[in-house]
Amino acid sequence: MSRSALVIGGNRGIGRAIAQRLVERGDRVAATYRTGDCPDGALPVRCDVTSSQDVKRAVKEAGEAHGPVEILVVNAGITRDKPLYAMTEEEFEATLRTNLTGAFLAAKHAARGMIRSRFGRIVFISSVVALSGEAGQANYAASKAGLIGMARSLAREFGGHGITVNVVSPGLTDTDMVAVLSEEQQQKLIGRIPLGRMAQPEEIAAATEFLTSDRTGYITGAVLPVDGGMGMGH
Repeated sequence: MSRSALVIGGNRGIGRAIAQRLVERGDRVAATYRTGDCPDGALPVRCDVTSSQDVKRAVKEAGEAHGPVEILVVNAGITRDKPLYAMTEEEFEATLRTNLTGAFLAAKHAARGMIRSRFGRIVFISSVVALSGEAGQANYAASKAGLIGMARSLAREFGGHGITVNVVSPGLTDTDMVAVLSEEQQQKLIGRIPLGRMAQPEEIAAATEFLTSDRTGYITGAVLPVDGGMGMGH
């Protein structure tokens, strides 16, 4: 069945791969962006995820074009990596505002329609560092761990309305965010992965597609790691 889907942060990397995968499945997909473009077949919606009004407008635009949002995937995220002693309050708060508060805003505005229709799939894209931690990423890890707590709380809150809320937890993935690391840094991280390589965005998209399907109505509050064994379930 074709569903109305909204991918927050669907213009590059993992989010773009997710939007493309849902388009290929036959869903009616809207994808938000701040810069760049969106995959062919997806409705591009400009949105600053830190703005409640922007997120509300994005949900409205997606609904007007494709019907009320039934599938919400929140992928938007930034990093501001620094050791704690060098990290400013602004860098900490900006990371939480984008990665965590943005997900709260998206879920808040999209859930209303899901509750009315008594169907919904919400997936937050977290990270292996949410539970394992990583030096220099206290802000990023905190924001991504917050997604797990929020998802499990919403799973309990929305379960009676036919809405599932789950988390995909990627490990090191071949995206622009990783490309800024030196070759030495990348190889050091790959050395910690049992499968011995980075993930491709399409592999994260496949897991996300699974959790947004009609077949997964009895999976909620779950964290699905797609990390090559890097986190070993943590």
